[in-house]
Amino acid sequence: MSTTIFVPIAMYGWAPLVLLMFLIMPPRRAVITAFLAAWLFLPMASYSIEGLPDWSKMTATSFGVMAGVLLFDPASLSAFRAKIIDLPIIVWCLTPFIASVTNGFGVYDGVSAIVFKTIIWGLPYFIGRLYFSDLAGLRELAVGVFVGGLVYAPFCIIEVVLSPQLHRWVYGYHQHQFAQTMRLGGYRPMVFMQHGLAVGMFMISASLAGIWLWKTRSVHKVQGIPIAVLLVPLLIVTIAIKSLGALILLAVGLMALAATRYARTRALLIVLAIMPPLYIAARGFLGWSGRDLTAIASLVSADRAASLEHRMVNEDMLTNKAKQKMLFGWASWGGSRVYNEEGKDISTTDGMWIVAFGNYGVVGLSAFMLFIALPAWVLLRRARAPAWASSQMAPAAICATLLLLYSIDNVLNAMINPIFVLMAGGVGGLVFGARTASSRRASRSQSTFSYSLGSG
Repeated sequence: MSTTIFVPIAMYGWAPLVLLMFLIMPPRRAVITAFLAAWLFLPMASYSIEGLPDWSKMTATSFGVMAGVLLFDPASLSAFRAKIIDLPIIVWCLTPFIASVTNGFGVYDGVSAIVFKTIIWGLPYFIGRLYFSDLAGLRELAVGVFVGGLVYAPFCIIEVVLSPQLHRWVYGYHQHQFAQTMRLGGYRPMVFMQHGLAVGMFMISASLAGIWLWKTRSVHKVQGIPIAVLLVPLLIVTIAIKSLGALILLAVGLMALAATRYARTRALLIVLAIMPPLYIAARGFLGWSGRDLTAIASLVSADRAASLEHRMVNEDMLTNKAKQKMLFGWASWGGSRVYNEEGKDISTTDGMWIVAFGNYGVVGLSAFMLFIALPAWVLLRRARAPAWASSQMAPAAICATLLLLYSIDNVLNAMINPIFVLMAGGVGGLVFGARTASSRRASRSQSTFSYSLGSG
């Protein structure tokens, strides 16, 4: 694979640049800028480092941010207190060790797996707990996602018109199969993310954040421009990128939030919350074939039906393989895959849930789904419907709804995005009343934000 000089410059120069952000910005703003900029613009590349996890956009950002916290904001670390809500992420990061040992890969492999999972998932969650465990922090994060979508919109339009070429132009290569960018007679942009599906999920997240911030009057202007004015081009671009699944998630997410405002009910949010565990239980453990969905998809198009049928066949194979090591899985060396008599891998994994189930068993799968969705479930239980539509609670409502939508997306796709992990840490800290140094500073400077949850 041919690369340009910008790949090593971006990858190895990023962590020092993150430290510079901490030097010139408030810590919370530096965290948001670092994660968003990395995920939106760094190359899809990794470098092997002896004795350490591969150096990627995720490891570079996590290490850079943690170094910035240690050097410029150590008070946030000293103020941190673990909560029961943090147990799922701890289990998710530790389960790979048990999977490695029980599959005979040894302690060294198990420790390496823990380090990898902690960097990719644990550190962003922990950073979310440090900086976004209050309404002011979640508000800034929600606004950051909205602004990130605005920034990404022109790049998306370039690739809608000219085809996905930006990653190749800047970094020298396509980050994924170009054939998968073809959609509805045009192109679905990838920009600098791993796949067009990831771009679609991010852009609908930015759109949902902007719409609900505007509708609840939580934010009136961004850089002096009315938020309603900025929403129009963002929504046009979000539709233009042709990510149908993401657009459906946007529609159902907005309907669920609208129901809290106009029907004063959380019923649709509850439906969103229970959909992923119901699907996983039905497909993974109760023997549901899923062919009903194939029949429905055939009403849309034969291609959609064929794609869904392929997914169902592979999920059947992979769940049967996963059940052979039900508790802790096969670890992450391909044991969970399905091979033919010649030893060729004949399986395709689509959803993150089937990857977690196959690699880390029921324990890992449960921990993975819980650490993302549990904060939203708790907020859903504690905050009455009118609170979700209030200007004070709107940022938390946005982040919680996006976590529910991301949980659904993880049933369908396997697209890691650290922004959602930050949200999980932030909402988790909020619902369990975490008081970090950052939240104490925010409460003094933004006393208009009150947090009042009903009993149900």
